[in-house]
Amino acid sequence: MTISLSAELWPDVQPDAARRLMLAGVESFARRGYHATTTRDIAGAAAMSPAALYVHFPSKAALLFAISKSGHQQTLDLVEDVAKRADDPKERMRRIVADFVAWHARRHTVARVVQYELQALPEQEYQVVADLRRRIEHLVRGVIEEGVAQGQFVVADVKTAARAVLSLGVDVARWYTERTGKTPKALGREYGDLALRMLGAQP
Repeated sequence: MTISLSAELWPDVQPDAARRLMLAGVESFARRGYHATTTRDIAGAAAMSPAALYVHFPSKAALLFAISKSGHQQTLDLVEDVAKRADDPKERMRRIVADFVAWHARRHTVARVVQYELQALPEQEYQVVADLRRRIEHLVRGVIEEGVAQGQFVVADVKTAARAVLSLGVDVARWYTERTGKTPKALGREYGDLALRMLGAQP
C-alpha cells in the first residue's frame, strides 16, 4: 500500500526508495511537526536505515523542499489547466475552487505539510516555493479581474479576494479527514458555489 500510495503522490520521483522517504517524511512531519522530527524518525517510518536517507536527500530540509515543491507544482498545474479554458470567468472560478479544494481534501496530510511547514524551508528553497504560490495567486487574480470587467463579480479589492479564495482551499487541509462525511469532490463543488457568492457573482 505504501509503495502504491507514494507512486500515486509522486509519479515523477525515482527511485521508489526516494518516494518512500517522501511519504515517510509527510507522515512524520504531519504527526510531530518539522522541527520535532528527526532523520531517524523518517528513516524508521520508511523502514530504512538513517544513512539511506542521505543517499536520496542531503538533509531533512531538502526532503521538506521536495515535498513542498511537488505539492505546490501539482496545485499550480490544476489551476493553470482550468484558468486557460474558454469558459466564462464564473465557471472557471467555480472549477478552480472545486479542484483546489478537492486536492487539499484528498491529499490532506500532504497538504498540511505543504501549506503549514512552509516557514521551515531555508531561504533559497522558500523563494522557489513562494514563486509557485505567486503564480497560483496571479492566475486566480486574473480570472477575478476578468469577472469584474465583465460584470460577473463585485469585489472591493481583487488581490484580497484572490487570497481569500485560495485560503478556502488551504484551510481544508487543516481539518479534513476521511470521517468528515463528504467526499473531496462533493466538498469541492460546495466550496465552488461558496466562492462565487463570496465574489458577489451575478446570476
